[in-house]
Amino acid sequence: MANQRQYPRTPMKCRIKISHPSFGEVFGHTRDLSDGGVYVRHESLAGLPAGTRVTGQVQDLPIDAPVLEMEVMRTDGEGAGFRFVGNA
Repeated sequence: MANQRQYPRTPMKCRIKISHPSFGEVFGHTRDLSDGGVYVRHESLAGLPAGTRVTGQVQDLPIDAPVLEMEVMRTDGEGAGFRFVGNA
């Protein structure tokens, strides 16, 4: 099966805060990143249904990173793949 991704992925590990009213805030780690989205490892994210909207903010930078709206595209046992919503 051919890769049909619109944006190439780049492996990248950083700490990210994911927020949603159903669970509050969790801190996970990114696995990879593209211009269109990000995969985040955290067991709490694995149970989110596709289409769920959350906010995400990269942590541990010298300045506050922007808070981005993201949508769950897929989940697995490790976490969830999100697409960036809005400005992406």
